[in-house]
Amino acid sequence: MSRFPLLSVITGLILAMVASLLWYGTQSTGRPADPPPQRFDGVPAAEPSLVSRPGSDDAVIGNTASTAPAADTVSPVGRAAVPVDPHLTLGAETCVKCHAGEVRVWQTTPHYQTFEEMHRRPEAKKIAANLGLRSIKHDGRCVQCHYTTQASETGQSGGSGIGFGGDNVHAIAGVSCESCHGSARHWLDVHHDYGGEFVTRETESTEHRRLRLTKSIQLGMRNPVNVYLVAQSCLRCHTTADEELVNVGGHTAGSLDFEFVSWSQGSIRHNFVRSGGQQNEVSSMPRLRLMFVAGMIAELEAGLRATAVATEKATYGVTVAQRTARAAKRLQSVSQKVDSPVIDKILRIVSGVQLKLNNRDSLIEAADRIASLGVRFAVETDGNSLAPLDAYIPPSDRWK
Repeated sequence: MSRFPLLSVITGLILAMVASLLWYGTQSTGRPADPPPQRFDGVPAAEPSLVSRPGSDDAVIGNTASTAPAADTVSPVGRAAVPVDPHLTLGAETCVKCHAGEVRVWQTTPHYQTFEEMHRRPEAKKIAANLGLRSIKHDGRCVQCHYTTQASETGQSGGSGIGFGGDNVHAIAGVSCESCHGSARHWLDVHHDYGGEFVTRETESTEHRRLRLTKSIQLGMRNPVNVYLVAQSCLRCHTTADEELVNVGGHTAGSLDFEFVSWSQGSIRHNFVRSGGQQNEVSSMPRLRLMFVAGMIAELEAGLRATAVATEKATYGVTVAQRTARAAKRLQSVSQKVDSPVIDKILRIVSGVQLKLNNRDSLIEAADRIASLGVRFAVETDGNSLAPLDAYIPPSDRWK
């Protein structure tokens, strides 16, 4: 059946979404009640567990929320990415023994330099002043994206000591390993258990690797074996889901030009595992295709979550709604070029929800469903099937 009637409807709805946000924002009284919760065509409340495609070395598992150790300390697969839990953070020094190459690359990036530089920048000081903060390095809303925090086990805070709920929590690094891959205390031992005392990564059995990756993700690791999990980590911070921070603090409403391939495959790329630590490999074209589309889906998910907290017609609400509508339109364009039932389901979800102020529940529900489908897309999709998108994927000379 032709997609074009559906696409025409989606295009109209996207335009109506932004118009709805702008109109509702002008109403001080008498705003119509929110519509009843939308039904999402054919998408269950929770996707079943997913396993890797036969023969695939770059996809694994699905929704594992029921087996995660604690819902408030890890990111269940198919839900929003969350900041590091300082009580579960181990620090980059825990990673360096096995990932020395990756850590060396990290130490050359702005992510690493943030720890010493970010809070000293004039624009950061201005935002802090606008919000009445002493420093962005000492405020929870800022450190959640710009720093890695850790709770002191001795009761003595070190470095830039700050307190959350009476705990001694302090920033130990900028944007680091666990910022993107999840606080490691629960999953670290599983992550480097290859199946026995004398078994290495190179000699690990295929089945043990599958189980190891599955369990580590269940325990909170955002492993790049599923590209959507990493895309979610990026968009958690490259979308600013904080209305006051933007409208009062003067922070930008996110990295509006963010694109997953070009932002992840340049200076911050650290693909040493595939070569046994010998070289920083460029990802294959099929994987880059998966990343290209996964990034669009993650941007749509993040945009819905950001729009969900919009309560007034101002810079924040208008900007995040427009960005979300743009992400939906881009994914619609992808659906015209490749055949993907998962993408079609995502577009039906978008067509059933309104981008308007004070619509939190409906928007979060849609975002959660899209998150599950994003994980599923990365597992089920063969990158070779996305070849028609090659002309649109940023080439290496555009990687940051």
